[in-house]
Amino acid sequence: MQTTQKITCLIVDDEPMALSLMEDYVKKIPFLDLRGICSNAFQALEKVHEEKIDLLFLDIQMPELNGIELSRSLSKNTRVVFTTAFDQYALDGFKVDALDYLLKPYNFEEFYTAALKAKEWFDLVALAADRSESKLEGDYLFIRSDYKQLKIKLNDIYYIEGLKDYVKIWLVGEDRPILTHSSLKKLEEELPAKLFMRVHRSFIIALDKIEAIERSQAIINKQYIPIADQFKQKFQEFVGRNSLD
Repeated sequence: MQTTQKITCLIVDDEPMALSLMEDYVKKIPFLDLRGICSNAFQALEKVHEEKIDLLFLDIQMPELNGIELSRSLSKNTRVVFTTAFDQYALDGFKVDALDYLLKPYNFEEFYTAALKAKEWFDLVALAADRSESKLEGDYLFIRSDYKQLKIKLNDIYYIEGLKDYVKIWLVGEDRPILTHSSLKKLEEELPAKLFMRVHRSFIIALDKIEAIERSQAIINKQYIPIADQFKQKFQEFVGRNSLD
């Protein structure tokens, strides 16, 4: 099981050497996306309020507001790996549901193990979200067409095109689409959001079938599908999560 997006993270420590070490470690781990380096808890709070941060590598003993106090103010969607030179804080760390606890000095292997624990947690959350977002019980759906119920594998769908009270489902290996009496809105609610995205009032696309993106259009099976303005931000976020740069 693999995540399809990187884990956004902050490193928070009042010691410059510790910040430098963690920055080096984070940059070696491909599934981590470093969004900031903070020398105190207040900087971290400001950053967390500015953008979605999944994970904090957080020192405990800091002036004014310590790591334990900061962790209590975070949303349940932002998780913490504590880093500290004092093992007496371990119990407090687990009381606030930290994913892991690193005792300084730690090496890269120990840091990577903690990062993997975080990845496993976010993988499970993503899997649970996928299952709750989709009403389908398997990797297929049944579509009524020409007085028959056709079984269609989700992996065979290129894109779905809306035509008033009907939709056309374009499939891998088929020259002609399947036409069925339905609406894009209904299909959007049924399909797993991790695999499909509404990008236009007339189109739902299979995200893994995108061949290229050109001038606000997704190219799928040599067809140019427009990305409408109201869907651009969500689409760009998807592209950003799956980009190397």
